[in-house]
Amino acid sequence: MPLTDSQQIRAAEKILKRVKHLRDHMQPGEIPLLAIPAIWDSGKEQRSVPCEVIVTNQRLIGYYAVDFPRKRSFLEERSLSTITSVTLRHKTYEPLFRELMVRDGQSKLYVRAPRRQLEALYATLRSAIDQYLPVASTAFEDTAPEQEKRSTPPQNSIFGRQDIRTSFSSSLLAIVILFVGGLALEVIAFGLWVVTQSIQVGLPLFVAGLAAVLTSILLRRIK
Repeated sequence: MPLTDSQQIRAAEKILKRVKHLRDHMQPGEIPLLAIPAIWDSGKEQRSVPCEVIVTNQRLIGYYAVDFPRKRSFLEERSLSTITSVTLRHKTYEPLFRELMVRDGQSKLYVRAPRRQLEALYATLRSAIDQYLPVASTAFEDTAPEQEKRSTPPQNSIFGRQDIRTSFSSSLLAIVILFVGGLALEVIAFGLWVVTQSIQVGLPLFVAGLAAVLTSILLRRIK
């Protein structure tokens, strides 16, 4: 159900109060509609950026501001008028997270967050484009499961959903299990060394744990 003007104003004020210094970056007539914590990956930074992802009546924004221990901030944006497609992607073996792929004709943006939050982002972005850009083409199409990790949605579709089949070994869940398992092996190895006072007892486990942690970090960077 669409919000009334007063409800929308109250919701916008809550977002502006919660997200530090966001008010300073609002454009004339701009109203924040939704803000969720998510991971922003536009390919411009060396790594993905945890931040607030904000939908306004004019833009999709990735933003954070920190004052301590030193001032630093992050701000990237996509104008609603330049967005050409939005695809909500569900990867097998990643039950908790979803991925939103946003194209603007020149680049791709990936936003990752838990399922419920990303569903809300998808719905709000769809509503904002429908409401504030009524001339935009808003055909909707669900795509069938595909083996490809990157696929182009139909040209006449701005919004869509996609199921992506991936192998377990390349999934985020497998990387997390490998990382946690490696840390556990290192802790066990250290415990054995303390108890037995023999480095030869714990060394094999420590090496195996270290290899698992390093492998998980490498796979995450490649992914």
